Amino acid sequence: MNYDIAIIGGGPAGYTAAERAAEGGLKTVLFEKNAIGGVCLNEGCIPTKTLLYSAKILDSFKTSFKYGISPEGTPSFDMDKIIRRKNRTVKKLTSGVKMRLTSSGITIVEGTAVLNGETDGMIRIQCGNALFTVKNVLLCTGSETVIPPIKGLSDTDYWTSREALDSKELPKELAIIGGGVIGIEFASFFTSMGVKVKVIEMMPEILGAMDKEASAMLRSEYAKKGVEFHLNTKVTEVNPKEVIVEKDGKTNAIPADKILVSVGRRAITKNLGLESLSIETDRRGVRVNEYMQTSHPHVYAAGDITGFSQLAHTAYREGEVAVNHILGNEERMDYRAIPAVVYTNPEVAGVGKTEEVLKASGEYYNLVKIPMTYSGRFVAENETGNGLCKLLTNVNGQIIGCHLVGNPASEIIVIAGIAVEHGYTVDEFKKTVFPHPTVGEAIHESLYL
Repeated sequence: MNYDIAIIGGGPAGYTAAERAAEGGLKTVLFEKNAIGGVCLNEGCIPTKTLLYSAKILDSFKTSFKYGISPEGTPSFDMDKIIRRKNRTVKKLTSGVKMRLTSSGITIVEGTAVLNGETDGMIRIQCGNALFTVKNVLLCTGSETVIPPIKGLSDTDYWTSREALDSKELPKELAIIGGGVIGIEFASFFTSMGVKVKVIEMMPEILGAMDKEASAMLRSEYAKKGVEFHLNTKVTEVNPKEVIVEKDGKTNAIPADKILVSVGRRAITKNLGLESLSIETDRRGVRVNEYMQTSHPHVYAAGDITGFSQLAHTAYREGEVAVNHILGNEERMDYRAIPAVVYTNPEVAGVGKTEEVLKASGEYYNLVKIPMTYSGRFVAENETGNGLCKLLTNVNGQIIGCHLVGNPASEIIVIAGIAVEHGYTVDEFKKTVFPHPTVGEAIHESLYL
């Protein structure tokens, strides 16, 4: 029961770190109280994208006449089959992760692990009736859905993302409380399925910290599809038939037969025994340094528990940085080039700094903005929408940000991410040969303007 490293939580940060630790020769134990893969694989990234792909295919059928294709009959769908396919996809991927872990010699323990102090430099972990002693700990317990204290919510049969992913029956009118990434992706799916969707957001624009121009373009596209957006609007009360909101001092009722609560997630830090090792936290989560170390030199944290990024790909990298530091590698976590993606139709993606951040800091920047139609491939594959490619550079001509609207933004944003990560100047990046025809050429075209 003695290990070099114990990882608490089997989500993206946890299972990635476990594999890297085992590869580095560390005797590794991984604790998971629910299901390997965490929220991402089981009720987040993968299941939502599986549903969204079904919706995208349906959208393609609906607009196929614009491409010279005329399918027979009216396009239809089977929610039962869509949900079953989602479940098969999740099972396949989570089984694959578990197999990789066990084949790497990692001990997997199912149960709730709690820190229980330390003795002679070894940290104690209690899991059920079993006691483990370890040299290092990596906390990867993730996050949970925030349920706001809205009057009437506890008496209403509302959805969180978990319930929305498993429902085989569609509401007629869906009110989504929260216009962040999760809320907007669900708005995209249910709109494609024929549901009347109403998004209620307290802020002036959807999608939080993402580029405001890109966010507004996406909102405009979905308004054309019939989505109602209520911005600068506060929810004051709900009941099974409507959402009561307040805007500009006026109260209004928004009809809905189902409510989806999607106002954000918070780090899971309670009941972990953090106090037994005097581990510091703040309002976001567990405090860490650039090596992902907590206030205890042998306890690390990665993923949503730090409350910083709450993205699976950030969690992957944070877990790697933590393990590498334990193995003696002094590399630091770098957040300059973390891509953010909204898997709607069209997709939105961004990396690096936004205009809003640069303006707020008073930092000089140069902006180049072109429609995605500068790419021949984009024109060939998109009969509606011009898309957007924004490139931001600093006073030295280095690429510091890029923001895209249009398919497949999620696949090509990494091109700009590499430039931001390595501090490429426009002149340096011009030397990169882009294959033709590709949508990514829009980024290359922006370098010449």
